[in-house]
Parts: sequence; C-alpha cells; structure tokens
Amino acid sequence: MNKSTLAMAVAVGVVAQQAGAAGFIEDSKATLGLRNFYINTDYRDGTGPNKNEEWGQGFDLRFISGYTQGTVGFGVDAIGLLGVKLDSGGGTNGASGNSYGGTVFPSKSNGEAVDDFSSLGLTAKAKISQTELKLGTLQPKLPVIVTNDGRLLPQTWQGGQLTSNDVFKDLTLIGGQIEQVKGRNSSNNQQLSISGANGRSAAARDSNKFIYGGGDYKITKDLTAQYYYGNLEDFYKQHFLGLVHNWAIGPGILKSDLRYFNSSDDGANGSNPLYYTTGNYKGAANGKGKVDNNLYSGLFLYTVAGHTFGGGYQVSNGSSDFPWLNQGDGSSNYTITDMQIQKFGRAGERTWQARYSYDFAKVGVPGLTAGLIYLHGDDIDTVNARGGEAASGASEWERDLSVAYVVQEGPLKNLGVAWKNATWRTDLPNTRSQDENRVILSYSLPLL
Repeated sequence: MNKSTLAMAVAVGVVAQQAGAAGFIEDSKATLGLRNFYINTDYRDGTGPNKNEEWGQGFDLRFISGYTQGTVGFGVDAIGLLGVKLDSGGGTNGASGNSYGGTVFPSKSNGEAVDDFSSLGLTAKAKISQTELKLGTLQPKLPVIVTNDGRLLPQTWQGGQLTSNDVFKDLTLIGGQIEQVKGRNSSNNQQLSISGANGRSAAARDSNKFIYGGGDYKITKDLTAQYYYGNLEDFYKQHFLGLVHNWAIGPGILKSDLRYFNSSDDGANGSNPLYYTTGNYKGAANGKGKVDNNLYSGLFLYTVAGHTFGGGYQVSNGSSDFPWLNQGDGSSNYTITDMQIQKFGRAGERTWQARYSYDFAKVGVPGLTAGLIYLHGDDIDTVNARGGEAASGASEWERDLSVAYVVQEGPLKNLGVAWKNATWRTDLPNTRSQDENRVILSYSLPLL
C-alpha cells in the first residue's frame, strides 16, 4: 500500500467515526450527471480506416461531504463513473495495435469496444481554517496539470494536493504529487508519461511521480499573476508564468491572458532514448530527443453586448515539442491552442488564431451560445525515421465551430445539447487531415 492510499484509509476511518457530526451531513451534496456522447471522425486522405465512430451513455455520480466540527474538519468525497456502449460504429471505434482503446471506450483483446466500463474514486480531505488537504482521487485544473473532460467520462488522477489561502490575503497556494492517472476511456490506473515515450509497447517508459506547486496572486481585483512548477520524474521540469488582466474599455471588457512555459529535461530523459520526446532533432531517428521547449503566448478577448471578439499568437521555440502529461490516450494542456483536434505546440511552430462567440441571452434566448475559432500554424520542421528532414516549413490549420443550448426552466431545466464541429488540414507528410463532429446531450440531477 503506497503512502497516499494509507493516508486516505486512515482519514476515511476518522470520518466514519464522526459522520454524524454537524456539518458533515448538512453541508454534503450529491449529483448525478448524465452525458450522451456521439463522435464521428472522418479521415480525408492517406491509408487505413476512413472514420472512427462511437456513441455512448455516461453516468457521473458525485458525493461531496461537508466537514466535521472542530479545529480540524474531516470529510470524504466520492466519484462513481459508468460508461455504457450504445454503438461502436460497426468496428470503427479507432482501436488498433498497442493503443489504449477506441475513441470513447476501452477495447477487448480483439479490438472490439467493451459493452461498458466503470470506476470508483474516493478522496479523503481535512481542513484547518482556509487550508485543505486532499488524498485520493483528484481532478486538478492548473497550468502544469489539466484534467481532460472531452469524452464520455472524465480523466482522474491519484495523489495528494494541499491548497491554502491562509498565508497572505489574495494569494492562493497549491501543491501536490500525482502517482497515477486513469484515462477518459479506461477503468484502470496507469503511470505517467509524455509524447514519444508513451504507449503500451515494450519500449514505452513511464514515471509514478509528478510533483507540482505554485500560486495565484490577485495584485488588484482585475489583475492576477501566476507561477507554477511541475516535474515529471525522469522526463521534464516545467516553469510557468502567467498574467491575466481585465480592463473596462467603453461598454465592454478586454481580457488579456499572457502565458510563458519553460520546459527542460529531467533525469533519464536527458540521456536515455527510451525516455525521449518528439520534436525536431535532425540526425536522430524519428526526431526524438530530450525535452527542450520555450512556449510564449498571448490571447486577447473583448466582450461587449453578448459578443466576444478575440485573437492570439503563440510561439513554440526549442528542439522539442511542448511537453505535458500525455499517456497517449487523450489528454489536455494549458495552452491557448489546445483545440478539439490538435494542440499546435510542435517544435518551432508559430500559431495565430481568431475567435468569435455570441451569447443569445442578449436577444432574448438565454442558454443559447455559439462560437467559432480559427487557428493557423506554420514553420513546422519534422524528421523522418532515419533522422533526415521530412518536412520544412510545413503548416496546419483548424476551424472549430460550436453551438450549445441549456434549458433554463420547466421540467427539462438544466438539459443541455451541444454540437461541436472541427476541421483540421495539414501538409505534414504521412499525416491524415480530419473532419470531426460531436453531439452531446447532458443533464445534471441534484440528489442532495
């Protein structure tokens, strides 16, 4: 039994003894989230299957307790997840070889999608004043670790996290350690990795230790500064600096979001090819080498009368692609270019983007929203299997369109429906362009 599991068991035992204490029950909440998810990916060129298609029903049951009374309050949270297959597209679920499964569901040994998959996560917690410790199942959303929730069921992590607002006014400090992750299409925990070393082949390498920490400081009510650090043992070290500012200009608000990541190698990644990541390493087979990346970005959004206009620019410098926790089964990162299909963080890539969205509440249709994002990245150089140049100055672009509606009142209140359409095109060699559609029906039912 590892340390975090032991500590969680002890804390749950304490909670069980005090479960009747005022606050634990009175402040508890329980909800059942329902998500009906359909995805269709159409590959426009190249060889192999022309499409991936899956459809399923997800159930997300959550219990969040209050805290027992006393100087130290104890509590426990739980998350139960169940995904049920409705259709796996007649064998087009996207599973092949050593993959982690299909687009939505885990796969059997023969590549077919399973009929259902499930998991249970428990989190013990303790609180003193404005400082909270959690041990067990976590879903952090921070610049150096982001939980993915882009499929039927969300990604979860195993570890511990400490959050405090007690040190200084307007300063939030967060630190923790992650040991395992459960993918969005899996019932099993696994260790951590990055692009290039991930996968289930015999040559894949991973780590069971990701340490992170940092904080958000509100300099003024409209200006927030951020610093975070992340270290995946034997893979990479990463520093993040961020600055977010809201400025009232005329009838609207201008939001400026500036981000900088500095990523470098750690441990075995600096010398062992089995731990290398992807990038532009000429002379090295498949362009693999140690982590070496500096990523700068700025995103500017102006919101007025329901309209939001925006634009941004990102530069990915260095020999390696931008690194993040990535087991090869679908993941998210904290870049302004993390889109429906692509991430736009290749070595040397320069990406500009334009955005527009509208909230129809301004014209009497509350709950209806729509958005459009276009990104274009270029200056991409890639390396082939022999270490020679595969592409020089290649480019890619993506267009994401979304329309969503949430019922505001009546017997179907909180029922949501969304359509997400994406098109991605590239001239990178041996890479297939894609069109993708997602249709999502969601509903949240309060139980406590």
